[in-house]
Amino acid sequence: MTSKPEMTATEIAKAVAGGKMSALDATEAALTRIKQHDGILNSFTDVTADRARAKARAIDADIAAGKDVGPLAGVPFAVKNLFDVAGLPTRAGSKINRDRAPAARDATLIERMEAAGAVLVGALNMGEYAYDFTGENVHDGPSRNPHDTTRMTGGSSGGSGSAVGGALVPIALGSDTNGSIRVPSSFCGIFGLKPTYGRLSRARSFPFVASLDHLGPFARSVADLALAYDAMQGPDAEDSACTTRGLEPTLPLIANPVSDLRIAIAGGYFQKNVFPEAVEAVSRVAKALGATKVVDIPEAARARAAAYVISTTEGASLHLDRLRRRANDFDPAVRDRLIAGAMVPAALVDRAQKFRRWYRAELAEIFKSVDVLLAPATPCTAPKLGQVNFNLDGVELPVRANIGIHTQPISFIGLPVVAVPVPLEPLPIGVQIIAAPWREDIALRVAHALEKMGVAAAPLPRGL
Repeated sequence: MTSKPEMTATEIAKAVAGGKMSALDATEAALTRIKQHDGILNSFTDVTADRARAKARAIDADIAAGKDVGPLAGVPFAVKNLFDVAGLPTRAGSKINRDRAPAARDATLIERMEAAGAVLVGALNMGEYAYDFTGENVHDGPSRNPHDTTRMTGGSSGGSGSAVGGALVPIALGSDTNGSIRVPSSFCGIFGLKPTYGRLSRARSFPFVASLDHLGPFARSVADLALAYDAMQGPDAEDSACTTRGLEPTLPLIANPVSDLRIAIAGGYFQKNVFPEAVEAVSRVAKALGATKVVDIPEAARARAAAYVISTTEGASLHLDRLRRRANDFDPAVRDRLIAGAMVPAALVDRAQKFRRWYRAELAEIFKSVDVLLAPATPCTAPKLGQVNFNLDGVELPVRANIGIHTQPISFIGLPVVAVPVPLEPLPIGVQIIAAPWREDIALRVAHALEKMGVAAAPLPRGL
């Protein structure tokens, strides 16, 4: 049996564990697809072929010996290049970080994926230091949208979106500070999970904004998303935000009915600054779920503004030394925003943090009467590469600043979200399935129901 692009991670793992396919064959198939298509997609910055083949052979040997190799047996995966990969310098999308010594140890989430039987095949392109919504890296070139290679993948996990959307790998890992899992999921037509803040360990990954950073998976099906997420769960003393929650498996729950859930549409702010395709996608999802109630999220615009303040100031603090020593080696757009962040008055940062506490409490009240909120993941389908502005109702808006307009108010307080792809023509677009803290299971159940109804789907790109 040979691995095909349309095979899900669940199907590959079942075939490998059952002896119908070798882990090495699954790995070679992924490496072949990368070689064939990544010259166009530019998803990968590093391909770890030797490591992958060695891991696959070890899995095959364990299976031959009758050992249990884990639920992700032989499944190829790749990671955004801000994850530490032993033997590689952790680039974080930058020029400066290439001078770092190679990582001595894998990131915790890579270790957990491989402990579950997955096979790492490489590191993925991303926006510099994760401060990006476009997927356009000035050092490595832009990752390209598999559904139209003249268009953006979204960022900053652009290579992750492109690699999974283009069926180079069935699973990829990325990070999300203000929307960097949900935006590429939306543009590339795949499923993505931004878990609750503190749910998955960030140990040995390069940070952007410690109080907002999340790590999570991308996949072509909800079952694959849950499979990877479950493999990575669990506390980790090396990440102070990830020390309290035990394993809470979600894969057995995703097929549970959703008829008992209270599902509402996020109104007000989340129905503004959207193109017709985003309105259509939310409408299709809401209709399929029977959701008619509209809930206004108070002060969402202010939440977005506060997220910007915290992002730029925490990011600037992290990079001050690099800005002093090597300012010319930054992407100018990233450098200028970080410099601006270094000049934000402390009183404004304090106000943003106080507002965050208030906003979190307000959303907690809303989740007493609803289980799920529906909102656009992006205001539009993927813009053209290099596009600076888009025109919305006669107003020119900057693309880079407004792609994450609907994701920032959610990650600002660390809520779990599954981004589901709605396969509109000619391009897919995502909808956010937002749940209360620690209720990834509910968001995944709703996503799975939409997938079963055919409303949410990750279409294979034409020509790849």
